[in-house]
Amino acid sequence: MSNQTTFKTHQSLITPDETDIQNFAGQLKGQLIRPQDGNYDEARAVWNGMIDRYPALIARCAHVDDVVAAVNFARQHNLVIAVRGGGHNVAGTAVWDDSLVIDLSGMKQVTVDPTNKLARAEGGATWGDVDQATQQYGLAAPGGVVSETGIAGLTLGGGMGWLRRKYGLSCDNLKSVQMVTADGQIITASKDENADLFWGICGGGGNFGIVTAFEYHLHEVGPEVMFCFVFQPADNAHDALRFYRQYTESSPDEVSSFAILGTVPPTEHFPQAAHGKPFVLFAGLYAGPVEEGQRVLQPLRDYATPIVDMSGVMPYAEAQTVFDEDYPSGEMRYYWKSVYIRALDDAVIDKLIALQAEDPSPFSTIDVWQLGGAMSRIGPEETAFGSRSAPFLIGIESNWIHPEHDAGNIAWNRKVYRELQPFSDGNEYLNFPGLYEDAEQMVKTTFGANYQRLVALKNKYDPTNLFRINQNIKPTT
Repeated sequence: MSNQTTFKTHQSLITPDETDIQNFAGQLKGQLIRPQDGNYDEARAVWNGMIDRYPALIARCAHVDDVVAAVNFARQHNLVIAVRGGGHNVAGTAVWDDSLVIDLSGMKQVTVDPTNKLARAEGGATWGDVDQATQQYGLAAPGGVVSETGIAGLTLGGGMGWLRRKYGLSCDNLKSVQMVTADGQIITASKDENADLFWGICGGGGNFGIVTAFEYHLHEVGPEVMFCFVFQPADNAHDALRFYRQYTESSPDEVSSFAILGTVPPTEHFPQAAHGKPFVLFAGLYAGPVEEGQRVLQPLRDYATPIVDMSGVMPYAEAQTVFDEDYPSGEMRYYWKSVYIRALDDAVIDKLIALQAEDPSPFSTIDVWQLGGAMSRIGPEETAFGSRSAPFLIGIESNWIHPEHDAGNIAWNRKVYRELQPFSDGNEYLNFPGLYEDAEQMVKTTFGANYQRLVALKNKYDPTNLFRINQNIKPTT
């Protein structure tokens, strides 16, 4: 399968000439990067090593005014726009062939108001940047589970992380955003200002403009937390997942956990006898007092004799990085999809274990995300994100190294996705989108009753679909 997806983009009708490009470059406080420049290959590289695209221009922005200039230039010359925040989207939409990339990666400033428990972060910041700033005050905004993930893509797609059950999704904790619209205007959206747009960006993706700054509500977290990270042998994975199901039925909101099926890597962290064998990982973070977290998470550690138990009390910011080394930037190839399931019943457990046994890569996993708690107490129409009723999300993560293995790994992933559909309502978590090859149907199904409201917003704020390299909601105007 090609790394190009089924987005339909038209050829530029007005080609910028050299004078136009030079004038544009002169407007920028940042830098305009072109294919002939020495830093072009570095600037077009993204996290997913499967993505190898060649934009026409890369505007590395240093200020919101640069974003305005870039949007206006693209609109005037009918250029395709790709927007780069952290560059961590698994579909690689931060870059696009023959496009103008509007690159926010240089806009990473984070400021914290500890008195009012607020943080303002520019659109190029990562969760690591936010955690570093907020943890100085013992505060945190609900982010993801990998610190190198950009805040923009994760938040606009909802945002599930280690605090999801205690404090909700990333988008649930937004106070306001600053964004640049398709007509080049800088506006603020919040519950009090441009409230319709604010509703739409809370889970509706990058369809309505470029968010250049996010303002988050913060919560008291850490500085130390209890973190569970225990690898069990998968000799009896059925019993392990049944135990995990039972554990999640009574765990408090402070616990956000996973059960992960995978293969033990040949590293010094694991006994040699376990290398290459299947595991069931119980991982969880307790968002509350450490002593209470030790007690509540202990059953996951006591279930059986583990391969290795890496659990312990650690700084919250460190817990946020535990998965980082498993997802190196540019070194591996990634294809991820997801399925919300109605229950983790025995039939689902049997199916997950059988499908994991067919996995062609030792780096791939099937992840069972525990949902519920605070994130489920927001109604499906309160944010664009939609339904939150599922008790579990299955993350299907295909991770591999060599290009010649692309087809086999993608085929396995799509088989898992397809065979889990009978256990699902058909919804997906749009931050795990494959390569958006099913984008049109995916967004209609997942947004459900909110879809037509989102189309109306698209008609209002981006009627020409300038922002279309995303989980695209097509305008009807």
